[in-house]
Amino acid sequence: MPILDADYSNMDYEEMAISIGLKPKHAPLLIASFFEETELILNALNESITTRDYHNIRLNAHAIKGSAGNLRFNEVYEMAKEIEFAAVEQKSNFEYESYHQAIKSAIGTISI
Repeated sequence: MPILDADYSNMDYEEMAISIGLKPKHAPLLIASFFEETELILNALNESITTRDYHNIRLNAHAIKGSAGNLRFNEVYEMAKEIEFAAVEQKSNFEYESYHQAIKSAIGTISI
């Protein structure tokens, strides 16, 4: 799967909250928590990619995939899934850095 160009700047966060069973007023708190956790995980993922620690690449990508999927950030979910599956197979020629940057860019378009 190619790297996706995701832009969440026009996402209806109230609708997203309702679709996952929350009250719309909780969306800002949930997204703020997502930002906080994902920033730490992205840093850990970057370190894992730098050292080619496939086990931790997989774990970090899996964590991002889960959070993004829960919040309906589907493109981030798909890219994290690609990283996770590549790490499981220890694909040395996979574009981990490019996917990592694309995920960071996508998350950067999210606003509260």
